[in-house]
Amino acid sequence: MNVTDALLERKSTRAFLQKTVDRSLIEKILANASHAPSGTNTQPWQVAVVSGKQKEELQTKLETAFRNGDKAHADYQYYPLEWQSPYKDRRRACGLQMYKTLDIKRDDKQKQLDQWAKNFRAFDAPVMLLFFLDPVMQAGSYLDYGMFLQSLMLSAQAEGLATCPQAALADYPEIVKQQLGYANDSVLLCGMALGYEDKSALVNSYRTSREKVEAFTRFFD
Repeated sequence: MNVTDALLERKSTRAFLQKTVDRSLIEKILANASHAPSGTNTQPWQVAVVSGKQKEELQTKLETAFRNGDKAHADYQYYPLEWQSPYKDRRRACGLQMYKTLDIKRDDKQKQLDQWAKNFRAFDAPVMLLFFLDPVMQAGSYLDYGMFLQSLMLSAQAEGLATCPQAALADYPEIVKQQLGYANDSVLLCGMALGYEDKSALVNSYRTSREKVEAFTRFFD
């Protein structure tokens, strides 16, 4: 698979087959992703690969916190405090597209909650990846991490694996750090579901739209 195909075929997958991902394959895509660029080659990424019993325990704790109404308090502010157009419009369209695909009505709050709760189980993928950053690192490392995450997803796509990058898995960092033994002051950036796509699942049938190049680009000749 070439890079263009991987870019165009990659999507956020929200239903997975209960098929084990070999550790050697996980190590391969992580090794590939480690070639992502980083400022002065700092390579700030720290990755936790969670599966099996550990994943069952962790996802139960995360989903319980969510269903109990515990307030999320991630280690950093991911989204804007006040949404403005065009970002709020794209965000709304993204959510509505998923709910329409799943036939979840606007007033069916229970089904909406149940669908969102699946985030905290990494959509029942066999592998949950969690990404940490040393607290001494600054904003530039967030850029480095983005390149690492994209490299990881493209490498996974090339190997026949599906992914879903997830900010929600960083909503309760104290639970994750306690479960996995990470330092309290480490920064939990996000998580990612990893596995084999369930292509028969309705939730995987839609694709979000992308802006045209001319909408976000200015050329200066």
